[in-house]
Amino acid sequence: MNFPRLKTGAVGQYPAKKSLEYRTEVLRFVDGSEQRYRQARRPAKRWLLSLRNIDEQEACAVRELFQLVQGGYGSFSFEDPWDGTRYEECSLGSDELELELEAEGRFRARVQIVENGV
Repeated sequence: MNFPRLKTGAVGQYPAKKSLEYRTEVLRFVDGSEQRYRQARRPAKRWLLSLRNIDEQEACAVRELFQLVQGGYGSFSFEDPWDGTRYEECSLGSDELELELEAEGRFRARVQIVENGV
């Protein structure tokens, strides 16, 4: 399953955000000292896409993906809008879909995507 493309062929619109996230576990001991270690070998990527002025068909494609992957539970592949790299294991960063009607036949969506299995 792939993240849907817009009619323009783009994955998202600007402004969009991309960030890196290190997953670090902190163990605190009784004497107050700490031990830290990484839970992953490399940072996870996270994207925040703001889709504005999309039509009903594009909004339905986003909603369908959300329903098929059951919010943040399932996975899909996603193409990074900045460099075109394809990430095969991604999921939605929320169990809620922000999809609003802006005007007649025009929608706005906000989608967070997280790289899995890092």
